Amino acid sequence: MSIFKFEPVYKKRIWGGQQFQELFNPDLNKDEKFGESWNLVDRQEDQSICTLESGETSTLRNLIENNCNEIMGPAWSKNKKFPILVKWLDCQERLSLQVHPPENIARKLKGEPKTENWYVVKAKNNAGLFLGFKKGVSKEQFKEALNKSAAEKLCHRISSKSNDSVFVESGRMHAIDAGNLILEIQQNSDTTYRVYDWGRCGLDGTPRDLHIEESLDSINFHDHEPTSLATTLAPGIQTIAECNHFRIRKFNLNKGASVTIKETCKDCSILSPLKGELLCNNTCLSVGYSSISPYSSACKIQAEKDSSFLITDRFSGLLYT
Repeated sequence: MSIFKFEPVYKKRIWGGQQFQELFNPDLNKDEKFGESWNLVDRQEDQSICTLESGETSTLRNLIENNCNEIMGPAWSKNKKFPILVKWLDCQERLSLQVHPPENIARKLKGEPKTENWYVVKAKNNAGLFLGFKKGVSKEQFKEALNKSAAEKLCHRISSKSNDSVFVESGRMHAIDAGNLILEIQQNSDTTYRVYDWGRCGLDGTPRDLHIEESLDSINFHDHEPTSLATTLAPGIQTIAECNHFRIRKFNLNKGASVTIKETCKDCSILSPLKGELLCNNTCLSVGYSSISPYSSACKIQAEKDSSFLITDRFSGLLYT
């Protein structure tokens, strides 16, 4: 069973830009602001699609239902949705201040928990990220600041630069500031509680919905000035994120070098190129696309140019020895 390369699903966002048109797909409308490219998704409202060796197309859901053991391994149920959602984010404007609920809160609010990781592919000189609170900020102080539209003063902001990797666990209040191009790898969830939107209107010209009470229930108010940012500049293979839900490693390959994925992980894995050009079984793996290397295959990746890419594996729900 070969590697499966999926077509992106592009999403317009009020804070988006035109980098996807420039970098990935020149056929996209150059006048539209695309903020998200969903590279790998298995949800009722959206499905990743790939072209099979036969020339037919298939959704990710159909692939798993028809080839569960071969793709996911024997520990996975074909009725479970794929556990990871992979996105590119073109953040030309600041995103909302938001939070994703921890599992216990998500259950109570009938949402989905979400832990995620940001890999900063490109960042402008003044780009930054909001993560948690400044030291000493309490829940009551934050609620008061929200009422006065002064929440930004209490938020902890760090500068961002290319090759930064930032782990955003559920419960952490966060926002991506303008000027970042990010590859986001997350639990397969679309539950986001927006606590503050900087007074902005949405694409329809009206203010976007806020979820104040849900946000206040979900936010970890002990999360003061977190230091979860790691820079990944060294060559070779590096683990840039590891938690109960996934592991993410960065690979650097010089032109002509290769790596066999099965030798580095035991299960199904996701490959997301960051730069360069890769080849696997005559399939070109390029930046802006994500692919699945099945459990049953030993996928050999060769660099056609100096390349770097992320491998995501060890998903929640699988068994490891």
